[in-house]
Order: sequence, then structure tokens, then C-alpha cells
Amino acid sequence: MAEITASMVKELREKTDAPMMECKKALTEADGDMAKAEEILRVKLGNKASKAASRVAAEGIVGIHIAPDAKLGAIIEVNCETDFVAKNDDFQAFAKALAELVARNNPADVAVLSGLTLNGATVESTRTALVGKIGENLSIRRFARFEAKGKLTSYIHGGAKIGVLVDMSGGDDALAKDIAMHIAASKPKALDVSGVPADLLDTERRIAIEKAREAGKPEAMLEKIAEGTVQKYLKEVTLHGQVFVKAEDGKQTIEQLLKAKDASVVAFELYVVGEGLEKRSNDFAAEVAAQAAAAAAR
Repeated sequence: MAEITASMVKELREKTDAPMMECKKALTEADGDMAKAEEILRVKLGNKASKAASRVAAEGIVGIHIAPDAKLGAIIEVNCETDFVAKNDDFQAFAKALAELVARNNPADVAVLSGLTLNGATVESTRTALVGKIGENLSIRRFARFEAKGKLTSYIHGGAKIGVLVDMSGGDDALAKDIAMHIAASKPKALDVSGVPADLLDTERRIAIEKAREAGKPEAMLEKIAEGTVQKYLKEVTLHGQVFVKAEDGKQTIEQLLKAKDASVVAFELYVVGEGLEKRSNDFAAEVAAQAAAAAAR
């Protein structure tokens, strides 16, 4: 039996918002397996016990560049330590310049991007100089580049904390902007069913079966119940299946909207700053004490 430490319980609580005792019980039942413990809590407490996938957990901004012909573009996430720096003009200019550099040069990954030239110096040396000027660590986390089959449209929300880049064929500019805004609001995981990872569906199916079993449903009905749950989940996480946020009747899906406008979404990318990262926890009193101790030592 694995030892269940206080830090493990704290981590699970931060991920799920579940009560401390429930977290400890789940970890004990899962023999210390954090992912399995999350599943156990979702079975017992419902979907509210799993919010880790959508939590914003670090600072920074999303930068987007689209060429004048709307055929070439890029989206990038650049992180910093505090929201104060995320609003810094130099930091924001750096992120936007990186997005344009990605679009024009098509680097394979962050390492290659860091070696490219930006304003006469490498991206890495520019980043290092900016760290020295601003006084915080800065990092390039991820990027995506588009060569559009249709036309690119972007949307930035919440002080560049959420960024969307959409490649859409047909329709018009107003529709494209509506689709981009919908993606920012509803956060689909995939364009359609084919883009949803099988392991996510397996997890939803497994949780649905266990919840139905705990509710006393007959074994013969469990698979049918699970399939219904999975279909509902797919409508929630695929762009095509989601109900359009501006639908007047509250029923029209994005797929129906696109069909009515003779348009199609070829691809999209959604970045939420800090998604999946662990936010630095500051203990102000401890920080002051550490600084005082260091000063005394000098």
C-alpha cells in the first residue's frame, strides 16, 4: 500500500476542489495513483470534481500573426511569472514578433525557433536580454503554424489570455469571427468526433458505468447508459456538436450553422495561457524572511 502524504492530498484537492477527506479516501483506494484517484472522485462527486484540464495555471499571453492575404499565420504562447509582466509592452511585442517569425520560417519546435534571428540577434539571446531587463523568467511554451486552405481569422480574449486561430472555407468575415469567438467561449477539444482521442472516450465510458453501477442500475443497462453518456460528451467537446453560443433558439449546433452558411471549418487552434501548468505558489512571509536572512549573511 502506497503512503498517502499530505502533499498528495493537497495536490488532488487543488486539481478537483473535492473535500480533503474525500481526496484522502480516493488516493487510498487508488493506492496513490493520482489519475485513478481523480476518476474515483468523478464517480463519487460528479464532473465538478475534475477541472484540471481547463484551469489557467500560469501567466503570459497568446500572440497571433496573420499575413495580409489571410493564408499564412501562427499562434504562440509565451509565459512569464506574473500578470504584471504579461501587460508589459516589451513582453507583448516579443510575443507578437515570435508569432510572425513562426509564420514566416516554419520552425520545427521551440528549440529551432530559439535559434532563429530576430532583430539582429537570436531569439534566445533576445529572450535572455528581456529577462534581464524585466526581472522575470520568460519562456516560449508552444506554437502552431497554419497554411490555410480557406481563410484565417483570429480572436483574442481576456487581455490575450485566450487566443484562437481558425481556418475557414466559405461563409463571410462575420461568420468566421463568430466561430472564433464561440471557440474561445466553449473551448472544444476537437473539430469533430474523429479528432477526440480514444482514451478520453474510454475514460468517460468507464466513469459512466461506475456511476450507473453505484446508482444501482441493472448490469444489462450499463453499456447503453455509458454509450448515451459518451454521445453527450462528444456533443460537448467537439466544435461541430456544440450549440452555437449566439443561437437564437438555443439549439442550433455549429455544424448546422456552417451548413446553413455553406461554410466549413478546416482547422482551428485554441490556446489558454497556462493551461495544464502548475502556478507558482508564493508565500510572501517566507519570501521576506528568506531575503532578510540572505541580507544578514552578507
